[in-house]
Amino acid sequence: MAVIIDGKKCAEEILDNLKDKISKLEKKPSLAVILANDNPSSKIYVDNKEKVSMELGIKSSVYRFDKSITQGELIKLIHELNADKNINGILVQLPLFEHLNSQEIIELINPKKDVDGFHPINVGRLNCGLEPYAVCCTPKGIIKLLKKYKINLVGKNVVVIGRSNIVGKPIATLLTNENATVTLAHSKTKKLKEITKNADVIVSATGHPKLIKADMVKKGAVVIDVGITKQINGKLAGDVDFEKVKNVASYITPVPKGVGPMTIACLMENTYELYLKQKA
Repeated sequence: MAVIIDGKKCAEEILDNLKDKISKLEKKPSLAVILANDNPSSKIYVDNKEKVSMELGIKSSVYRFDKSITQGELIKLIHELNADKNINGILVQLPLFEHLNSQEIIELINPKKDVDGFHPINVGRLNCGLEPYAVCCTPKGIIKLLKKYKINLVGKNVVVIGRSNIVGKPIATLLTNENATVTLAHSKTKKLKEITKNADVIVSATGHPKLIKADMVKKGAVVIDVGITKQINGKLAGDVDFEKVKNVASYITPVPKGVGPMTIACLMENTYELYLKQKA
């Protein structure tokens, strides 16, 4: 039976530590969040960010827009936030409304204020082995969980499933930086089961419920489930068939209370770290 990796507890430890550090600051860190979509999940996520920010003492400014927002208006706002010395972090909640060009908006954010770590400069620095101004929150959270549970990655065969710019590609880079041997699989990968069956660690970030079955997992493997899908019954499901895979794996993250809480915790940590870098 696998050890259940408690992302919620780990996230709470990070947030408690941050709250203590922020309480000692004369001037508090500030985060600007832009919500320009009508996705219910995005709205909930932004509300949660705002709530956690307030609890930590981080100043949170949320800019909410309806479909009337234009690309030009959003560009103007990004320039204003870049120029505002009181704003330490800028976050654009993705996806944006379909008529908006999200890549252009991300590239306009000052990379030193790019709290999500999505700007090409931060992505490039990460891939070049240089320190980015901020590391993507979910991948950063995954690495923290693995280290918290003292899971050795050196020389291990790791399979990452999903090649998004938000999770798949950056976590593959971070795992490589930890001296793991990484295979990046995706929707076009053939014979996925043969690949995952040889993995010491599996990280799945596809959004396909119960994609990873017990017979795809090597005995004693570590399984990190990043996927989260709301089912018809309202319950949340991950990429992994949790109840069956936990009998094969050595460590496994649940959904919810696994990787999810770490994403917000790392977002808050990134905000604090950007504040310190800008202050230096």
